[in-house]
Amino acid sequence: MAEPTRTGRIAGEARAAWIERLDSPIRGAAQGPLAGLRFAAKDNIDVAGVPTTAGCPAFAYRPETHATVVGRLLAAGAELLGKTNLDQFACGLNGTRSPYGAVPNAFDPAYISGGSSSGSAYAVATGQVDFALGTDTAGSGRVPAGLNNIVGLKPSRGLVSAHGVVPAAQSVDCVSIFAPTVALATRVLTQAMGPDPRDPYSRRLRLANAPFPRDFRFGVPDRLDFFGDLLAAAAFAAAVERLRALGGTPVTIAYAPLAQAAALLYESALVADRHAAIRGFFDAHPEEVIEPVRSIIGAGRRYSATDYAQAQTHLRALGQAAAAMWDSIDVLLVPTAPTHYTIAQMQADPVALNRNLGAYTNFVNLLDYAALSVPSSLRRDGLPFGITLVGPCGSDLQLAELGQRYHHATGLAQGATGQPLPAPQDIPGLQPAATVRVAVVGAHLSGMPLNGQLTERGATLLAQAETAPDYKLFALPGTTPPKPGLLRVAPGTGHRIALEVWEMPLQHYGSFVALIPPPLGIATLQLADGSQVQGFACEALATADAADISHHGSWRAYMASLRPA
Repeated sequence: MAEPTRTGRIAGEARAAWIERLDSPIRGAAQGPLAGLRFAAKDNIDVAGVPTTAGCPAFAYRPETHATVVGRLLAAGAELLGKTNLDQFACGLNGTRSPYGAVPNAFDPAYISGGSSSGSAYAVATGQVDFALGTDTAGSGRVPAGLNNIVGLKPSRGLVSAHGVVPAAQSVDCVSIFAPTVALATRVLTQAMGPDPRDPYSRRLRLANAPFPRDFRFGVPDRLDFFGDLLAAAAFAAAVERLRALGGTPVTIAYAPLAQAAALLYESALVADRHAAIRGFFDAHPEEVIEPVRSIIGAGRRYSATDYAQAQTHLRALGQAAAAMWDSIDVLLVPTAPTHYTIAQMQADPVALNRNLGAYTNFVNLLDYAALSVPSSLRRDGLPFGITLVGPCGSDLQLAELGQRYHHATGLAQGATGQPLPAPQDIPGLQPAATVRVAVVGAHLSGMPLNGQLTERGATLLAQAETAPDYKLFALPGTTPPKPGLLRVAPGTGHRIALEVWEMPLQHYGSFVALIPPPLGIATLQLADGSQVQGFACEALATADAADISHHGSWRAYMASLRPA
């Protein structure tokens, strides 16, 4: 069939971003959680009555029904504006492999947009739509986000149905979401997700519904290659420091198993999945497929079933080796893309440079992880740099919570629009982490010797306070470091004693209490304002030979009194 008509420039924006922009948008339900929002779909995702080309005019067909994900979003009230350009058959990470033209970067048209979901990312970054659908097999829902200063949410495999999506490698494909903010991407996810018996790889997944710990640990690869791009290297180093500032602790992880798994996607019999996805069309019409897509897909024909079985076993072995990193980290941090190429550079060396772009993305779906790409900075040359947070399957909402905090800490605008980020929003489906308040009166106070037992468990100082006037404070003899004992006494015989109230994640409270030596323990303390809190108390017997220091009003004042004048 003839190439579909594309709309011309819209407010000076690239024609190549759209394969078909509809004259009459497809309206969603009159009411719903996404009502008033406009979206676009990558043109390997079916929209009823609109040709699906997958970036190949000779392949085009006109579906009678919507892809499941499109139907769900329309039912939620969103309005569909059209179909966006892509690397042909979703085979590429650069956005130049399309007969409909190379999609430029939203910040500098000489540079690539990233692919394969190139048009979807450009449409979001330039504000033409509120969000867009892409697909992600090897990074196609993340690389264009990172290169265009927007969010790219790659769900856990099978969380969003791929029924009605032209496969790239069906066993690892995901429908992805592009949006200017994490909150919007997650809002769309909650409407799009859910099992679908029409998708053989759909599954019911229980998503973790508590945030990562406040003192989260993030993995950083032990080897990083930015392919000579010093600006990208500096941007990633700054990202590590920003995550530190958000409460994270970097942990070096072995990247070799991840890199070896990534290599299998194109350098083993696993590439046969690419051929299987469009076998009937490809074998009958190879001349209709552009290079280098033709060579990549065609390579899948040379492998045997035995080769494929061996590759799958090798992948499982690498997955076992890689899984060890989750024992020491909560989330993995990687560059979304290690560098940024011009369109001319990419077209001059399309295979090697495309491989470079996937250095930190190719392994994710193969190893069944979730991932979220968020903007990180604008480099000195004005080009965006993004980071990707990777977590185990089912960590989608946890990644969203951390990703939103990270994104808002950058101070960046939304995409290329210049519009500031809106206020952060609650992540749908995510419950606040359970915490417990604990009052401390002595060696655990801020700046005191044992305060680290609180901070290393992610505890944060809530308030300075005082007990009700029914307590006495004693200096316990023979304790190292010196410790006081707080004892409740009869009304009218005590004092108000200064203390600090800390908030600690409940998951760490047990290990903290286990450190408390006798005669100390935890009891319910009455505060001066009438409230109650768990806090340190002492057995009455232990105070018999202890000095009563209640008149000082606090342990800190008592310790200061011991210093030489």
